[in-house]
Amino acid sequence: MKTRYLILEDGTAFKGNAFGSEEGTIGEVIFTTGMTGYQESISDPSNCGQILTFTYPMVGNYGVNPDDFEAIQIGLSGVVVRELAEQPSNFRSTGTLSEFLEAKNVPGIEGIDTRKLTRIIRKHGSLKGQLTKAGEEVNVEEVVEALKATEIAKNQVEQVSITRSYPSPGRGKKVVLVDFGMKHGILRELNKRDCDIIVVPYNTSAKDILGMYPDGVMLSNGPGDPTDIPEVVEMVKEIIGQVPIFGVCLGHQLISLASGATSFKLKFGHRGGNHPVKDLTTGRTELTSQNHGYAIVADSIANTDLEITHVALNDGTVEGVRHTKFPVFCVQFHPEGSSGPEDSTHLFDQFIELMILESKKENSHA
Repeated sequence: MKTRYLILEDGTAFKGNAFGSEEGTIGEVIFTTGMTGYQESISDPSNCGQILTFTYPMVGNYGVNPDDFEAIQIGLSGVVVRELAEQPSNFRSTGTLSEFLEAKNVPGIEGIDTRKLTRIIRKHGSLKGQLTKAGEEVNVEEVVEALKATEIAKNQVEQVSITRSYPSPGRGKKVVLVDFGMKHGILRELNKRDCDIIVVPYNTSAKDILGMYPDGVMLSNGPGDPTDIPEVVEMVKEIIGQVPIFGVCLGHQLISLASGATSFKLKFGHRGGNHPVKDLTTGRTELTSQNHGYAIVADSIANTDLEITHVALNDGTVEGVRHTKFPVFCVQFHPEGSSGPEDSTHLFDQFIELMILESKKENSHA
């Protein structure tokens, strides 16, 4: 293996072994605490433009397979692991993680102290970082200066959303699914419930969405800061009250902003498959899969028509809200899991029930 450096904007440099692509990259360095599910995490469009560190010490031990991708295209900038398994052992495996990353032109580094890196991120927050080209010697000070001057792109949703609508037919409720960087797991859960789905690009207008006469609208997960797409916030404002809406992750933030709440950037985000969330409507605690760097300001909910339904037990942040006047609800975590616990898949059933209830109301008024 050739050597490679991971250099952070605070001047910290890690020397390790290169795998995947030999090219270099720049991105926001983050970490995830999931013990499994690396294939889903790497293919999650919400990680667009980020260098993902796995805290679990060995990654790649069950290879990759055609079934567990959450997106076809990879938006991730880089991968950081303590130890890379070069000889995976799993009956579903069709190749190694390194081979896959090389094919997708994503660089990786292994053999560094990921515990030290994670502690740095936890202390200072997410940092810009550079993975150097494989085998290239660099001047660390020059790289740090360049990193400090580098602006991380703010058009991640545009990068990962589809550009043309497509159907995923079913015989049940008609759902318009707005793709901000949708994980396939969301589509799978709606398909399981026989929904008749049309997946549309992130910049589809409210007029066009309502013109499809859906029974409900699903707002997907996606990368970046919700305030970077103000035109989408306006679209959500226009459809609230017109149709039942269910939002996940970025979709949750967009519903909250459209209702008058505000967002903020978390110090180092919530990423992993082991985050406990309390459902305030039932008193039940569920383990959830999470992957987000922004959250909604709890105090800002007070001046809106929203009420908090879920809170994170680790830090008390808002994990879910519902509208008090209209059939609209959303959660910050991933109820579809993929990977991670499936404690919260019942929220998709709740969405179906909400659409059925609204249809009955409309029929009774007809």
